[in-house]
Amino acid sequence: MIVKDYRREFEALAKAYEKAGGDVSKFLDRRIASIIISGDKVIGLNGVEGVELTPYRIENGVQVDMRIKEGVVVEYPVHVCTGYLEKKGLQRVVFNIRLEKNAKAIFVAHCVFPWTEDFTHDALMNVELEEGAWMEYHDEHTHSETGSINLITRSIARVGERAVYRNTFTLVKTRIGTLRVFMDASLEKDAVGELYTKVKAVEDDDVEVKEILRLNGMGARGLAKTNAVAIDRAKVSVVNEVYGNAPHTRGHVECLEIAKGDGVDVRALPVLVVKNDSSELTHEASIGRVNAKQLETLMAKGLTEEEATEMIIKGILT
Repeated sequence: MIVKDYRREFEALAKAYEKAGGDVSKFLDRRIASIIISGDKVIGLNGVEGVELTPYRIENGVQVDMRIKEGVVVEYPVHVCTGYLEKKGLQRVVFNIRLEKNAKAIFVAHCVFPWTEDFTHDALMNVELEEGAWMEYHDEHTHSETGSINLITRSIARVGERAVYRNTFTLVKTRIGTLRVFMDASLEKDAVGELYTKVKAVEDDDVEVKEILRLNGMGARGLAKTNAVAIDRAKVSVVNEVYGNAPHTRGHVECLEIAKGDGVDVRALPVLVVKNDSSELTHEASIGRVNAKQLETLMAKGLTEEEATEMIIKGILT
């Protein structure tokens, strides 16, 4: 339901959202749980059976407590839209997400900041998954082309016994500005955790990514994966950490970074810490130019070097 007093604001946000490739109809479908945040206001809210969305206004933003009740399998993804329509300012969002025992839900989040020039978005997500719960969270951002956004996004998750948690952050369509991504997941017995980050940095974009997996329970398994492209004078620094703290845990770190341009600054640091001799941790990290053989193959099919490079980059970030 769209709040009547904010309908014009919703229409402006919806127009920018659709221009970025989003589907506004998802927020108007009463079968789909959704929330729309503009600045420090909730301008749209729809709950469905088994899903509780409780918003609170906080200084410069909004906090939303999200609860999926025990045993509930949410049929359609829960949609979250966070937007800011002014050119300058600060927006804070806090999402407290709890999935009770054996609950299952997918969250699709879109952050749309189409006209910002001097803006900070500070986001914190706290996740609690009870035994047997299953959750995916897909966070996709669309910014302006000014490159002046300061984006801080943090997620802290406790993944209970036999629970499954997947968290994906994507920013590849527009300028980034300054980006700080922090993901931290603690896994209990037989839990599964996967952390993904996909970014494309250009011009003087400045990106730091840190993903941490703490395998605290016997048999816990995790993956921390980052795909990043840095072009021109962009800076990208990636740190992936996995801690094998319990017996028979398995973890893998994978980082692929592509650098293009004389002024790029690209770094990768995998950190593996084993505290039990039955824990198995592995890593794979690479930094380099676009694959020459792939480039030659595509150019032989009639593409220019620029077109072939863009296709390869798109494949890396898909």
